[in-house]
Amino acid sequence: MKKILVAIVLFLGVGIGAQAQKFAYVDTQYILDNIPEYKMSQTQLDDLSKKWQQEIEEKIGEIDRLFKAYQTDAVLLPEDVKKQREDEIFQKEKNLRELKKKRFGKDGDLFKKREELIKPLQDKIFNAIKTMADQRGYAMIFDRSGSLSILYANERYDKSDEVLEDLGYSAGGSNSGKSGGSGSSSSKNSTKRR
Repeated sequence: MKKILVAIVLFLGVGIGAQAQKFAYVDTQYILDNIPEYKMSQTQLDDLSKKWQQEIEEKIGEIDRLFKAYQTDAVLLPEDVKKQREDEIFQKEKNLRELKKKRFGKDGDLFKKREELIKPLQDKIFNAIKTMADQRGYAMIFDRSGSLSILYANERYDKSDEVLEDLGYSAGGSNSGKSGGSGSSSSKNSTKRR
């Protein structure tokens, strides 16, 4: 509700003072989906993710085997051996948590690899959008795939295919085949007018 209120106030304020402003929108997820390098990067990220997930599952299996063996033998073991095996299991669980964080955490290997592969493409798209906005006099270009809610948008203001053409790619289909804002993108969504 708060977003809608802010959007209404923004459009009312902008509409009164600058009626000649031009607006457009793009769908950066649609643009990315039509760039072959993005598809290859996504495949590479998926493969890495599966490989690392399998590595983690193997560690979980190892810990489970150790724990079951410990439970089976616990009655017969002397206290010092029990303590040693408990410590071993605890250490392996700690190592597993660290491995999960290293691979899939906020600043983990997958995040870094995604930044390495996807960020240059997002920057390229942002620069093409900025250039298009500057050359064609758009005051604002909204990203339909981001968190900004666009309740209605006339297809004629969708400039996604033009951005693809400016980048040297052809569209994968008509505008109606795009994901209607269900994807997410970390590309910059605003432009400054020169």
